[in-house]
Amino acid sequence: MSVIVLGIESSCDDTSAAVVKDGYLLSNVIASQQVHKDFGGVVPELASRAHELNIVPVVSRAIEMAGITSEQIDAIAFTRGPGLLGSLLVGTSFAKTLSIALDKPMVMVNHLQGHILAGFVRQYDKPVSEPSFPYLCLLVSGGNSQIVRVDSPVDYEILGQTIDDAVGEAFDKCSKMMGLGYPGGPVIDRLAKLGDPMKYTFAKPHIPGLDYSFSGVKTSLLYFVRDRMAEDPSFLENNKEDICASFQKTLIDILMDKLIKAAKQTGIREVTIGGGVSANSALRERVTLEGKKRGWNTYLPEFKFTTDNAAMIAVAGYFRYLAGERAPLDVAPVSRLADY
Repeated sequence: MSVIVLGIESSCDDTSAAVVKDGYLLSNVIASQQVHKDFGGVVPELASRAHELNIVPVVSRAIEMAGITSEQIDAIAFTRGPGLLGSLLVGTSFAKTLSIALDKPMVMVNHLQGHILAGFVRQYDKPVSEPSFPYLCLLVSGGNSQIVRVDSPVDYEILGQTIDDAVGEAFDKCSKMMGLGYPGGPVIDRLAKLGDPMKYTFAKPHIPGLDYSFSGVKTSLLYFVRDRMAEDPSFLENNKEDICASFQKTLIDILMDKLIKAAKQTGIREVTIGGGVSANSALRERVTLEGKKRGWNTYLPEFKFTTDNAAMIAVAGYFRYLAGERAPLDVAPVSRLADY
């Protein structure tokens, strides 16, 4: 018998709903919020208000596009956290209300684990190459940077993670400081393609084990630009492509050094990436090249599944539903990963 799962994602500034049937995607609707660009970052209060306006039409549209009725849904998967608490409250509250109205069970999903399983979103019109278990996932986003060992769709172990800023934060903050715009990742990636990645050198951290740190390289860039502009006010404008290329290469070097180390320590050759920063063209190219060099089987998520979306939440919820997991009606969202 088929299993149909509705997924709801509201962890940050995108309201999204998706429907999967036996793991195959029937619909995936996303409403993005443009208002945050004026502030150079996400404003939590504005995000939660926008979710309140968007969630009903987004969910309704997802069900309609899937060609099903709400009564055919077997389970409702929702993002419990981590993320912005106000935004998560909107999605969680809506999932509870729908669960009561339809008398359908809920399944809570860790937002990061959704990104880890983005490569398992199956599409009827497009074959998907899925990694075998166990595999390593380099999870890189605006708020998190982790290396995760995945032993099954519901069994994870964090091998290493950032001890300060995430790589996405480094992109965003440095882009904002340089006046390049928000979100910073796509802007820096675009400019980096026009620059020389070997032109400048920025400090790299020396963190033991598999943990990451991006605060130092971010500070290195900020002081570098400040000092050069004190000598030449036009320095940034005249050299922004080279600066972005060199900065991006430094971040990717840091990410890849630890991923290579994790692969050697575990002996795992199945490697994936996930999260918003996994859309970065230089990172995708580097992972592919390292895979060929080191005998890895590498898997890159489709660009449309790299950002926050409900398809990955629905798929993660589908696996958890099959594993017998159910969420109680008194479940509360959590903003921090440590509280999940």
